[in-house]
Amino acid sequence: MTGAASSASAPPQFTETVDLHAMPRVLGRLTGLALRHPWRCAAAVSCALGAAIFNLVMPRLLGRAVDQAGHLVDEAGAALAGADHALAVTALLIVAACAIRGTLTGLQGYCGETLAQRVAYDLRLAFHDKLQQLSFGYHDRMHTGELIARGMLDLEGVRAFLEFGVLRAITLALLLGVGSWRLLSVDASLGLLALSFVPFVLLVAVGAAVRLRASWQRLQKMMAELTLRMEENLQGVRVVRAFHAKAAELARFDGISQRALRLSNARITERMGSISLMTFAYYVSMALVLWVGGRRVAAGGLTVGALTEFLAFITILQQPLRQIGMVVNSSARATGSGARLFEVLDATPEIADRAGAIELPPGPKTLRFENVGFGYAAGGRKVLRDVSFEVKPGQVLGIVGAPGSGKSTIAHLIPRFYDAGGGRVTLGGHDLRDVTLASLRRDVALVQQENFLFDTSVHDNVAYAAPDAAHAEVAAAAGIAQIHDHVARLPDGYRTRVGERGAALSGGQRQRVTIARALVGDPAVIVLDDSTAAIDPVTEGRVREALQVACRDAATVVIAHRVGTLRHADHIVVLDGGVIAERGDHASLLAAGGRYAELWSLQHRSSLDEAPEAAEPLAQVGT
Repeated sequence: MTGAASSASAPPQFTETVDLHAMPRVLGRLTGLALRHPWRCAAAVSCALGAAIFNLVMPRLLGRAVDQAGHLVDEAGAALAGADHALAVTALLIVAACAIRGTLTGLQGYCGETLAQRVAYDLRLAFHDKLQQLSFGYHDRMHTGELIARGMLDLEGVRAFLEFGVLRAITLALLLGVGSWRLLSVDASLGLLALSFVPFVLLVAVGAAVRLRASWQRLQKMMAELTLRMEENLQGVRVVRAFHAKAAELARFDGISQRALRLSNARITERMGSISLMTFAYYVSMALVLWVGGRRVAAGGLTVGALTEFLAFITILQQPLRQIGMVVNSSARATGSGARLFEVLDATPEIADRAGAIELPPGPKTLRFENVGFGYAAGGRKVLRDVSFEVKPGQVLGIVGAPGSGKSTIAHLIPRFYDAGGGRVTLGGHDLRDVTLASLRRDVALVQQENFLFDTSVHDNVAYAAPDAAHAEVAAAAGIAQIHDHVARLPDGYRTRVGERGAALSGGQRQRVTIARALVGDPAVIVLDDSTAAIDPVTEGRVREALQVACRDAATVVIAHRVGTLRHADHIVVLDGGVIAERGDHASLLAAGGRYAELWSLQHRSSLDEAPEAAEPLAQVGT
């Protein structure tokens, strides 16, 4: 037991292999998403280019100003006045260029953020829509916390790249491209010295990108694990406190947090180290330009203004150079984040409409299982084998069996949450795989074992399948489910919020609300999967009688552990190990003396003996 516990609490190992081809593919796809908004994209890029152009104008104006200042010293008289005027004009041009550059930089930031937020909005909707399309088999394999982390944390990583990385990369490319041409055209050898730091910076950036991407991949998985732990603790907070496990859960959470913290610190160290190397190369380049250019100025081969232009250009590159670290970091993060997002967005639903799928016509329909077999894993154990039955409109089929016998699997096959592995399921004579999912699930109302309610009003929960349903229809459904009187006594009636997962209601009340929800919309098939287990027998009897009247045109399937719940069914099947062991009505099955009779005898005797067994200890205490 100790070994199992320690194994269960062992920290997950995060090892990553970096696909070097993924970065251009993922980043290119993200950039393509931005291009779907051409006007926003054009405005952001135009502002970035304009800011870069006015940045490039600054060195030229400064060099010209320095040469004009030199003329003020060397010449006199009329020439002095002319040079003074030219210097004033240049100074005004510098001020104007700075003002325009600042304005365009601000607009670039605004346009870039609005573009990134718009793409994030599109991705968020697409991600949510895909989660609704993906089959239950996919959700069985993927933990909810992992999907939440991808839809929130990874999406934020993509948004940050679109906001900061793309536009800064464009600005830097323009500064380097046009600036390099300008410097090389003035003095080729000095221009090469001024740009000598660029190859080294690119080499360091590529190495940092690879290492940071691996780091971000591990960190993203750790954050998903943290989200998973947080979600489980919030959902199971009563269990944690009941077993006094707060310290153990905190230790598990802290263990992952500590590893995430160490990884974050290592990532910061990596990023700052690469930026420091880039900055060092930059200052070495500036020193070389100053030394070689100064000697040429002294020799008369270069003007002071030209040297100033070189130095001013290198100075302007300082800020974009430091931003290379941000571009590399955001690109590395976006590659991992985008890959994880696209992994979900590109997933193909296992259950989907076939080409040429038809709409089920309205009205009553017969439900039929024809030699159905099913297993949750390909090649794994069969949960159902050769299951056949028929439920006509107005009939009630009862299904009973031991836990794991396949009862809930039958419930999941009817609305086509999964496809039958063998045989077929038909509704109104149509194979479920040949009809549209929308029309099928409009006709099938499933009340599952887990009574999930949304944190909204009672009315909205009951009318979930038909949001436009009138209050009278909602109240009628609630009346059939024997919950109307309780709701009417609530402070706000049907407008009362039920709380998270229906916490404001008892278990039996939640079950009755979910039964009412299934009745709105006049379904052709109603499946009750052990949906009355938390309801007392008297209320259950009233619900059953009301359902018989209200659902006289519907095919009803009732799955239950309590045999007494099924005694009024028109037909009962007994499952054992995924096969139908017995079938018949309540009386005939009791007369057969088989498995059903054993269950009836066991449960009936247990209900009769329960009161005396409970009273005996009290009598002993009294004596």
